[in-house]
Amino acid sequence: MQDSTHPVKTDSSIRMPTWFIPHGGGPCFFMDWNPADAWLKMANFLKGLSSSLPQTPKAIVVVSAHWLESTVSVTGASSPELIYDYYGFPAHTYELKYPAPGNPALASDIVHALERANIPAKIDPTRGFDHGMFIPMMLMFPKANIPVIQLSLNSNLDPLTQIELGQALEGLRNQGVLIIGSGMSFHNMRGYGDPRYAPISDEFDLWLTQAVQASPIKRHEALLNWDKAPSARHCHPPRQEEHLLPLMVAVGAAHGEPGIKVFSDRVMETTLSAFVFG
Repeated sequence: MQDSTHPVKTDSSIRMPTWFIPHGGGPCFFMDWNPADAWLKMANFLKGLSSSLPQTPKAIVVVSAHWLESTVSVTGASSPELIYDYYGFPAHTYELKYPAPGNPALASDIVHALERANIPAKIDPTRGFDHGMFIPMMLMFPKANIPVIQLSLNSNLDPLTQIELGQALEGLRNQGVLIIGSGMSFHNMRGYGDPRYAPISDEFDLWLTQAVQASPIKRHEALLNWDKAPSARHCHPPRQEEHLLPLMVAVGAAHGEPGIKVFSDRVMETTLSAFVFG
């Protein structure tokens, strides 16, 4: 990655999009369910998503809903370990492996880019990859041969803060870096499996789709006020919206570019969707 004093030459052929993906429930793609195909459509979507890229990414930055810090933090290890931050799942799911390398130089570049945007940031040299990163990445990039940096959300849960975080990283896309927001468009643990939440999740998903696919100015305004949307707080309860906020980072890194819904499915009685920008 190049220093900001030497501007990167933009090549539209390698400019990466940004993604907001659902990462599922725990290690859901690697265990048995009833019905057996509960997560199959989502798994197949994630497996095929990389084929839409203009080229193989030189590196990947993942913003996971499972890492929040008061000061935005970046993984700095050259070989981050996995964090099995899910509970009560089959024993084999705690033996899953995803040995993707880190990239300390890119981590440093990211911190500098955030600081230039007046966003306090730091490198965490010991933090590993949580399941919001490695579970979907095992499907999307199974060879684990692309350097990955994980980036925290700001724990203030403010949508504008997360959008500005994405904006500060936009230039990475011209260097062949793919930015992924990993979360869930619906995340109310009481709602999963409850048929009463099917129409509730549908209502919010329709609003979210229209907001994402609106013009960038209208999209920005809508997402800043997402909590006023129909059924918003039934889908993301107060102070628990961390699974929606990776979307804001993806939107910020695609400032001024269109967004589109590329996947949607009914899983555990709720509608879950994915969006691509750029």
